[in-house]
Amino acid sequence: MTTITRTQVGILVCSLLLLFGGSALAFWGQTAGGEVDVQRVEIETPDGGTIDGYLYVPDGASEDDPAPGVLAIHGYINSKETQSSFAIEYARSGHVVLAIDQPGHGYSDPPAHAHGWGGPPALEYLADHELVDEDNIGLEGHSMGGWAAVSAAAEHPDSYESIALVGSSTGTAGAPEGNETFPRNLGVVFAQYDGFHWLMWGSETAPATPESETLQSVFGSDEPVEEGRLYGNADDGTARYLSMPGTTHPGVHHSPSAVAETVDWTHRTLDGNHEPEGQLWYWKEIGTALALVGGFLFLLPASAVVVRTDPLEELTRPLPAAVANRDRGWYVAAALAALIPVVLYYPALIVGSESIPVTAVTPQSETNGIVLWALANAAVIAGLFGSWHRNSGRSLTDERYGLDAGTGLATIGRSFAAAVGVVGGLYGLLWLVDTLFMTDFRVWVLGLKLMSALHWRIFLTYLPAFLAFFVALEVLLHGRLRTSETTRSLPRAITTNAVVLTGGFVLLLAVQYGVLFATGSLAVPFTALQTIIAIQFVALLPVIAVVSTYCFHHTGRIWTGAFVNALLVTWLLVASQAIHYPF
Repeated sequence: MTTITRTQVGILVCSLLLLFGGSALAFWGQTAGGEVDVQRVEIETPDGGTIDGYLYVPDGASEDDPAPGVLAIHGYINSKETQSSFAIEYARSGHVVLAIDQPGHGYSDPPAHAHGWGGPPALEYLADHELVDEDNIGLEGHSMGGWAAVSAAAEHPDSYESIALVGSSTGTAGAPEGNETFPRNLGVVFAQYDGFHWLMWGSETAPATPESETLQSVFGSDEPVEEGRLYGNADDGTARYLSMPGTTHPGVHHSPSAVAETVDWTHRTLDGNHEPEGQLWYWKEIGTALALVGGFLFLLPASAVVVRTDPLEELTRPLPAAVANRDRGWYVAAALAALIPVVLYYPALIVGSESIPVTAVTPQSETNGIVLWALANAAVIAGLFGSWHRNSGRSLTDERYGLDAGTGLATIGRSFAAAVGVVGGLYGLLWLVDTLFMTDFRVWVLGLKLMSALHWRIFLTYLPAFLAFFVALEVLLHGRLRTSETTRSLPRAITTNAVVLTGGFVLLLAVQYGVLFATGSLAVPFTALQTIIAIQFVALLPVIAVVSTYCFHHTGRIWTGAFVNALLVTWLLVASQAIHYPF
């Protein structure tokens, strides 16, 4: 008989209120309080594939009175949802906005980087849309999305009037080169602390971007480009403008000044729009963030309830005694647990993404790097734990390690089934939110999205590696580092494990961004992409610690927590990463 405590009921109610209340708020923000209709659309590509998109249609746009259009394109390993801040404000000011998933991203067919990063076919679709004034279209792209916008401008030079490059550039990674007349009416919004300054404009630091010879040539200037000055003339398509808001490369999505400067440039170069009062996009971001917190919170009572249902009750056992003491050896082990993952981080992600071949089994380059990092950590944990275990003289079946398998494979199998039930419950809630509100669960660059059929296939290929990692991690947290104090107190255990898992990455980001803010360049500039991914680690690792510790304290074994985290993290990564293999 399943019993639910008052605390578990309270957590469940709170999680559902955050989840559905946040999603309703996100829907209100995404539709600008009902003034914008958001529609799902599919765009055909020359090879017969499709590009997925959202079409934001403001009140008043009709076939008889078509509105100016804007094509908004996200950057690498993002999706159309990360363009919400720009898309919402464009739509509020009277534009029909098409925000797409680039090929290989979100729900668009792979491979990534195909069809000019998706820009040309998306512009064709927008220019042919009955609600859009085909002679009054602007382009906007962030990072790699800027290259897509430039490619669209080059392929369809008569289908757009202006372009805004946000944290992006011309002539990079095969994108068409720019000059003082191409692209037409160019606005550059480049953050003062953009870590990709070396890639985009070839400048030594982000603040030195105005001195870039490449940027100067595009602006038709022999001197450093002046921020805020209008170069050229919009009437003949040679207008140029530079804005440098005080934020970072990913920060422009959530920067009111960056959003305002970007939208304002399009206002100045297109006809038929208007300036709305203030900004509303942040309500959508707050809403999806609340929903994400609610979704993660849901995992706790769901785990406690599922493992106590009649078929699975044997999964729970009394919490075993601790095997570790908080002595000098414990602090050494905790420090190694915090620092070794950081030491392995950049080498593993760079080598994994660049050296592991892209195949049908390993189709996502950045996930390949994360998998290599996870397996390297699992190997280190096994080696260090094995050494400590041998010196202790204990048996691996010592119940204090949490490795007790009860009735053997049947217990492990039931633990996996319980984890599927828990994570499946969260997946069902996300499906319901997507159906009701057309939003997902996300905060900044961390998003939890539904998976396509292809994502499910990829999910199954990467899952075994993350299962191995999380089993090793559980043994470390609850076998080597669990003390009498953390055994008696669940809050203390959660706090300790969260600090151990997250502390090293917090230090890494503090160093990298501290140097960036002080000097205008990351301490290791070519790690800009991996540093942004590390932001997701800092957000996700505390969740992993909470779920792991909560499940262990409710089952007395490592299995359920390891499986819940493996399913959750594999889902999150696969759904949010780019697919590079041409399935």
